[in-house]
Amino acid sequence: MQAPATDTTPNMTAARGESSEMSLCDLSANAAAAKLAAGEITSEALVIACLERIAAREDAVQAWTYLEPEYAYQQAKAADAAREAGAPIGPLHGLPVGVKDIFDTEGMPTENGSALHAGRKPRSDATAVALLRQAGAIVMGKTVTTEFALYAPGKTANPHDPERTPGGSSSGSAAAVATGMVPLALGTQTNGSVIRPASFCGVFGYKPTHGLISRRGVLPLSRPLDTVGVFARTVPDLALAAEPLMAYDDGDPDMRPSARPPLVATATTPPPVTPRLAFVKTAVWDQADVDTQEGFAELVAALGDHIEEVPLPELFDGAVGWHRSIMYPDVAKSLAPEYANGKDRLSGALREIIEEGGRCLAVDYNRAVDWITVLNTGLDELFQEFDAVITPAAPGEAPIGLDSTGSPIFCSLWTLCGTPALSAPLLQGGNGMPIGVQIVGPRGDDARLLRTANWLVERLAKVL
Repeated sequence: MQAPATDTTPNMTAARGESSEMSLCDLSANAAAAKLAAGEITSEALVIACLERIAAREDAVQAWTYLEPEYAYQQAKAADAAREAGAPIGPLHGLPVGVKDIFDTEGMPTENGSALHAGRKPRSDATAVALLRQAGAIVMGKTVTTEFALYAPGKTANPHDPERTPGGSSSGSAAAVATGMVPLALGTQTNGSVIRPASFCGVFGYKPTHGLISRRGVLPLSRPLDTVGVFARTVPDLALAAEPLMAYDDGDPDMRPSARPPLVATATTPPPVTPRLAFVKTAVWDQADVDTQEGFAELVAALGDHIEEVPLPELFDGAVGWHRSIMYPDVAKSLAPEYANGKDRLSGALREIIEEGGRCLAVDYNRAVDWITVLNTGLDELFQEFDAVITPAAPGEAPIGLDSTGSPIFCSLWTLCGTPALSAPLLQGGNGMPIGVQIVGPRGDDARLLRTANWLVERLAKVL
């Protein structure tokens, strides 16, 4: 990582004249975008504020694997010049964004969290990164990922307690948003890699419906499971970040030609009728910590008639196993060259995944894939009665220790089914650490999910 050398970059006061006590980097993405549009702040000032926050917190948090302050600063100056010249601007114009280090990014290393890919520098952007730039975003740098976006941790610590994990695999993206280093960041999820770190770091994380955001140029692990997601500080910010990324790309075989869903317009619109929520414990409820179980009991009590506990049919109990039967063989296939040529430089955990995946029978893999359709048929019936499912995002607070990223078990079912899900930082554990509430919606109805989630956040703010 190149150090954020703020001593060689003009300070915020010099760039715009604002008081140095202002915390522009703590603005939500929508608030910052509004101030930029009104001419109240500049992208230059916003980027410098973010760089100053990075300089202040990076030694403790370690969210970045690559950062070049001068490049970020020059992008911001160009964004301001374009706005002043009256050029067309996009919805993210002038907003700083962090990019997980498994997205190809032109001019920046993309090393996938592994020494085997050290020095790798792509010649072009991943589609999602290209769309960020098209929308006017400032690509600040690359955030830390776990090894090949799996389970072996990177260097990032939890911003609320450096002795605890930030979760993974999108560790740096969640931590960077939580500390105000950037208002938005990209991540990915193959099991729980957006929802879990969002929960542990106390930010909002959104995993769209599978196939809504292109994965071209992103490290492939499992085609049926891999999903691009985003991190932000509010539900409307999730909508602002994600909608520009939902352009059809024929380079992703799971995308279908369609218009972008109206996430921004819908997210803050009051629901036409009061949402009905299903509280779903799932078969792994016994793995939820006491704090989580008690927190959900309080949440259900606070929502009263708006929520009902709903048990899933027993056939859903196999979801975690079916997810594993897909993910592990796919990882073995995707990382076969790395295993063949650099086995000794892989973590023990990754070697075990690859070796177990290599032993999986084709019939077991195909049966697991077939269950996706069966489970979604059952969920379709559930969502005919309920607007969204409420369930834990993770077992509890971020565990102590940096040798693990925590369990993704509360995410496996929803990732397997490809349903949209988000984590909202609505609960707190006994140690003062955040605990996320996972909100799941019907597949393909992401705008409605965001609207329901925004309603839930606003309602609970009044009653809790």
